[in-house]
Amino acid sequence: MEKKTYYFIFVPIFNKKRYMSKDVKIRKGVNIKLKGVAERLYADAASTSDVVIKPTDFAGLTPKLTVKIGDKVKAGSPLFYNKEIDSVMFTSPISGEVTEITRGEKRRILEVKVKADGANSYESFKQGDPTNMAKEEVLATMLKSGVWPFIRQRPFDIIANPMVTPKAIHVTAFDTSPLAPDFGFVAHGQGSELQVGLDALSKLTSGTVHLNITGNANADEAFTGAKNVQINKVSGPHPAGNVGIQIHHIDPINKGDVVWTLNALEVLTIGKLFKEGKFDASRAITVVGSKITTPKYVKTVMGANIKDILKGNLEEGARIISGNPLTGNQVQENGHLGFYNYQVTAIPAGGEPRFFGWFPFFGFNGFSLSRTSLSFLSPNKERDLDANINGEERAFVMAGQYEQYFPMDIFPVHLVKSMIYKDIDLMENLGIYEVAPEDFALCEYACTSKIETQKIVREALDLVRKETS
Repeated sequence: MEKKTYYFIFVPIFNKKRYMSKDVKIRKGVNIKLKGVAERLYADAASTSDVVIKPTDFAGLTPKLTVKIGDKVKAGSPLFYNKEIDSVMFTSPISGEVTEITRGEKRRILEVKVKADGANSYESFKQGDPTNMAKEEVLATMLKSGVWPFIRQRPFDIIANPMVTPKAIHVTAFDTSPLAPDFGFVAHGQGSELQVGLDALSKLTSGTVHLNITGNANADEAFTGAKNVQINKVSGPHPAGNVGIQIHHIDPINKGDVVWTLNALEVLTIGKLFKEGKFDASRAITVVGSKITTPKYVKTVMGANIKDILKGNLEEGARIISGNPLTGNQVQENGHLGFYNYQVTAIPAGGEPRFFGWFPFFGFNGFSLSRTSLSFLSPNKERDLDANINGEERAFVMAGQYEQYFPMDIFPVHLVKSMIYKDIDLMENLGIYEVAPEDFALCEYACTSKIETQKIVREALDLVRKETS
């Protein structure tokens, strides 16, 4: 009888995630180069007289107040919460007194103002290494402290629902929008805080935490040395820095999927929470634009008064924007920094008639993506652009224009038109669950029909969420 020999192969099984990085190259888009880039140096920290938290910064939020005028608060004390999910708290960035609650139509809460007391006292939260904490502990700490609103979800580009487990979390570590801050410069030397924040996020998903870094230049070691994440390199022109574009090319969203997003500077704040046991709302921002006397990085706090940030660093005739020129909001000099903004931009307000303005190819100082000026002869020149839109809204008939600046495998014009006439089934088929208003910002800038595309996208997302929830 023939003797049989049996071979046993033992395959070790490790309960450990494997991370395979991706290298993504974006071809479509354009970098808009403006005058007034911030020098990579910090100015003196801006004093804070008062801060404002605006419920209008959060799409789909119905706030419920927990304070009244005259209440004393600490940094981390709740100001209001989400009526739909009452565990999501919005807390004060500083210690002081609630001095004003601004309401709009139907008593809608628009602003909650806190006047600084100079004491800089903090509420205490659970401190520790997130890797040694249960998911419930990490979740509860983030919800109570006020850092949870940093986490947004796709679809709908709203604050993430803590009762849902996302298939992945994407952290963008760079911004390609005009005059945007250098995340690597801000995060330099804070690798430990970033890692703690990433460890906390990894507790919230059974999937992968993606850290998407720039492939256009050398990324800071705080990002390249991160662990427990999948590091992806993304290169190309704007909007390569948009997290929605990154998701589309790394792990696209299908109907029924939920993905959470935030940027690396927000992860730093989460890391400080677990490392120090307090809500540290301080942030480094850029003060930029051609109407800024000395463009620079400034250390301030979330919701700070614009007047405190500028401190006489503003020239006359400026349009002040909280955020970048493509997606930011216009504010007055006594306005306040938005919750998600790490940039204050000042550009010429415009409004003056242009000599021979009717003649399309007149002048080298203008800038146009449709070659209606001579700017295409000097593509690398920094421009001093104003807030003029150079025309009025007209028939939306252009074809092939948006596609040049929209690096997703989606038909952007068809999608926007389906949004205009509110066809939800068609919107779903054309990819509405993948997009956010910021993904269309460059299309809106290039649009010769002067369509307010970002507003249309926001309203469509709200409609689909309402009808499908």
